[in-house]
Amino acid sequence: MKQKTHSGTKKRTRVTGSGKVMFQKSCKRHLLSSKNKRALKAETDGKLAPKGHMKMLSRLLNISK
Repeated sequence: MKQKTHSGTKKRTRVTGSGKVMFQKSCKRHLLSSKNKRALKAETDGKLAPKGHMKMLSRLLNISK
């Protein structure tokens, strides 16, 4: 039987052209006026997933790299 992609992971991440996984950092939805503006602006593009998590993420997303 074919392996299914994990729905929750699929909604929260995206795979780049080179096969890396990107995700959005938390704490950017509400109560933003009291948060550090420099840190908020730095996180607009998203972050690359750590290399230690790539094995788990590749299984969840069925990435064959």
